[in-house]
Amino acid sequence: MTEKNELQVPMTPESVAKTGMTLNQIAELILRILYARNDLTAQEIVQEILLPYEPVVREAIERLLKEQFIGRPGVRGIGEMGFVYALTQSGAARARELMDFNSYAGPAPVTLAEYRAVVERQALAKRPVDEARLRQAVKSMVVSDELLEELGPAANNGRSIFLYGPPGNGKTLLAEAISVAQDYEVFVPHAIQVEGHIVRVFDPLDHEPVANGTNGGQQLLPRRGDPDQRWVRCRPPMIVVGGELTLEMLELLYDPKSKTYEAPLQVKANNGTFIIDDFGRQRLEPRQLLNRWMVPLEKRVDYLPLMRGKKVEFPFDVMIVFSTNLAPKDLVDEAFLRRIRHKIKVGSPTPEQFREIFERVCRICGVEFNEAGYAYLVAEHYQKAGRAFRAVHPRDLLDQITEIARYQGDKPALEPKLIDRACHSYFVSLQ
Repeated sequence: MTEKNELQVPMTPESVAKTGMTLNQIAELILRILYARNDLTAQEIVQEILLPYEPVVREAIERLLKEQFIGRPGVRGIGEMGFVYALTQSGAARARELMDFNSYAGPAPVTLAEYRAVVERQALAKRPVDEARLRQAVKSMVVSDELLEELGPAANNGRSIFLYGPPGNGKTLLAEAISVAQDYEVFVPHAIQVEGHIVRVFDPLDHEPVANGTNGGQQLLPRRGDPDQRWVRCRPPMIVVGGELTLEMLELLYDPKSKTYEAPLQVKANNGTFIIDDFGRQRLEPRQLLNRWMVPLEKRVDYLPLMRGKKVEFPFDVMIVFSTNLAPKDLVDEAFLRRIRHKIKVGSPTPEQFREIFERVCRICGVEFNEAGYAYLVAEHYQKAGRAFRAVHPRDLLDQITEIARYQGDKPALEPKLIDRACHSYFVSLQ
């Protein structure tokens, strides 16, 4: 049985108690939803809150009817699920009070304890990457067996990798390939309830859902015995940040308008990969960023403060990949490097690898590869210039050749005149 089939699916709660919320909290969430969405049928409320009608939502609706916070002004469908519910005057007043404290009006949150348990069940260490999957993930690249032999164990470490070497040789692509090789699925909650506050976790910009809870594009209603729709079945997250990264992005972000928190990047990346590209180019000092990771890397937990200062323990099951063009000695000290077990140098391609890359890119770009043109390029613009090969050069130079030929109304080709013009506009001396 594969790891994918062994994924333990969170199931729809069978009672109010098993939701992790009180009946009052569920009723208050329904009030906020009605305040934000106006009149809704019971079915529409269920589709918003993602909890089952029987017995959870029905019990909360009955309480709200009894307290005269909602009324039942009409019907838009068949049976109980078609009853329309609307806020009464006192219900609207109560909803406004609730919105002043917390205006969240979405899927019911899960508890922090349940979130910890699910992250632990689908931990990276329990889902190893094998050689076949890693080779498949890098099939579009030219990667030596020696480099793959280093990447494989590093990927299975499930903690952190330090990729370094000259620019333009595919460090970021290799980091992304590790994530692609994680060929399994994880569950990400829409939101977590923490100390009475809502922390939003699922983000369509950072998480890639797979088919779940739908039937021909139509959302299925949550039912007992079915997967819990408060959790979104996703590909393992892969979050990439570069020079824009700040320490604030690694803390809970409070939104004063919605009175809710947005989960930081490393929480959104749980059970997946967090790539820090261009490490050392951030606006903060590298050691500031490294110090921020000391406890999470060692303890596998992260302590995040709420607005009033109380720190909350979140799980930290993240593969952090530091990718840099700078020399490690200029960025980190020995103490930090000890905490990163796998340090991998990604060097420039050999002449044989560079040629293979060039031939591949020619096929992709529709430019005929020829020996004479390639030999001219290498002799004139690499050997005479004392220039090192970079894995990115074939793509960029062939793009240049194609653009120049298109402007001239010619067919792109590996011929000296086009090669010279492409290299002249692409390469620049840093002396």
